[in-house]
Amino acid sequence: MSRSAPVSRSAPKSPAALPSSPRRGLALGVIAASTLMIVLDGSIVTVAMPAIQHDLGFSSEGLSWVVNAYLVAFGSLLLLAGRLGDLLGRKRMFVAGTAVFTASSLLAGLASGPAVLLAARFLQGVGSAMTAAVGLGILAALYPEGRERARALAVFSFTGAAGASIGQVLGGLLTDALDWHGIFLINLPIGAAVLALARPALPAGRGLGLRAGADAWGALLITAGLMAALYGIVNTATYGWTSPRALVPAAVGTALVVAFFLRQARARTPLLPLRMLRSRAVVTANLVQMLMIAALFAFQVLVALYLQGVLRYDAARTGLAMLPAALAIGATSLGVSARLIARYGERAVLRTALVPLIGALALLTRLPVHAAYVTDLLPVMLLVAGFGLALPALTALGMSGVDSRDAGLASGLFNTTQQLGSALGVAALSTLAAGRTDTLTGQGSPRAEALTGQGSPRAEALTAGYHVAFAAGAGLLALALLAATVLLRRPRVPEVTAAPSA
Repeated sequence: MSRSAPVSRSAPKSPAALPSSPRRGLALGVIAASTLMIVLDGSIVTVAMPAIQHDLGFSSEGLSWVVNAYLVAFGSLLLLAGRLGDLLGRKRMFVAGTAVFTASSLLAGLASGPAVLLAARFLQGVGSAMTAAVGLGILAALYPEGRERARALAVFSFTGAAGASIGQVLGGLLTDALDWHGIFLINLPIGAAVLALARPALPAGRGLGLRAGADAWGALLITAGLMAALYGIVNTATYGWTSPRALVPAAVGTALVVAFFLRQARARTPLLPLRMLRSRAVVTANLVQMLMIAALFAFQVLVALYLQGVLRYDAARTGLAMLPAALAIGATSLGVSARLIARYGERAVLRTALVPLIGALALLTRLPVHAAYVTDLLPVMLLVAGFGLALPALTALGMSGVDSRDAGLASGLFNTTQQLGSALGVAALSTLAAGRTDTLTGQGSPRAEALTGQGSPRAEALTAGYHVAFAAGAGLLALALLAATVLLRRPRVPEVTAAPSA
């Protein structure tokens, strides 16, 4: 990797303007704890779905909305919440979002029927959006430059990258020990601690005021557009890509998002100032992140399905099988990412980190039906350590060159592309896997007859479907590497010509 400049591109604040190191460390801990709580909640609930369906009487279609209600609210409100944080104060938004999330977790834990649980999950998504949208912006202000910033972003990235794997382990343990109510009630002490520490730890700020960007029509367009688009995407899992229930809301959402950007070009006080999109680093970082998250979030879901559906692992064993990935990500993210980024630059680290990730998904295309964990799966879990380098580098790039008044918006944008990538990746790659499996198990097909003779036709067909999905995921990562290589070239530094001597 070639040397490059340090991470930060934003104008540093004066030392006097920054809180003391212990207070900044406490603020980092508060934001990391909040992020971990949100990420855990997003993955921990998937393990408890069968128990929730049994206790509350969900239909198969309705059960998916235990996850989708949260996802739609979270993904659609991030951009708006990030901008409101800039206008009203990021600390105020963070505290309010944590309070909403904690209260709705209590409601979810006490739910006695499907309607109450779905309403609580939607409110959890609202609270998560309010908190997550401004957390990165607060960190960018607290750590404006240098190795300290790279280290803080590494901690922040670790909570998101490894938290989902940890959530699967905890989900299995909590569901077995406390039943499904416990997965929501566990948020109460964490949320209370975050609220208690946020007030003294986080820097105060009044915000720019609503007049600096109070575009009500723009807010309505982007929120409704993202909500409709996400609704259409999540419906593909149940109805397929060609169903009107998926196509119509996705098309309406896309049209509303386009209308939003057209309005932002003419609005006197735009919700999303288009100056944000003039930074090649910011735009490319969000594009690369969407491609990378689409591949890797789908990887996490599909590997869990393979472990449970083909290898017959239970929920707890599935979580433990994926734990090495979380540990590897943590070791690289917390251990070496800050030093590598400070020395070589985020662009070089990102490009290098994408290579083992492509290798991990390429290995999965050869996954056998009767896999041995140590030889077939453990190497993949270790190669995923590249995510612990890629995400901190992307986070630094996504916040680079952003004016302090737009830090919350940049944070919301970065989180929005992450959620869109997650939804698109799972929908697209799961559909590819299911389509291949259905083809192989079709009545009367030559391949289905051949599979029947092997004693495990369903497992063979499932594995073949996952092979197709993993190959597509490797392709998405290759596109991400291409974009990072072509679009994230280092800006040329003009040569200084010595003045001729007299």
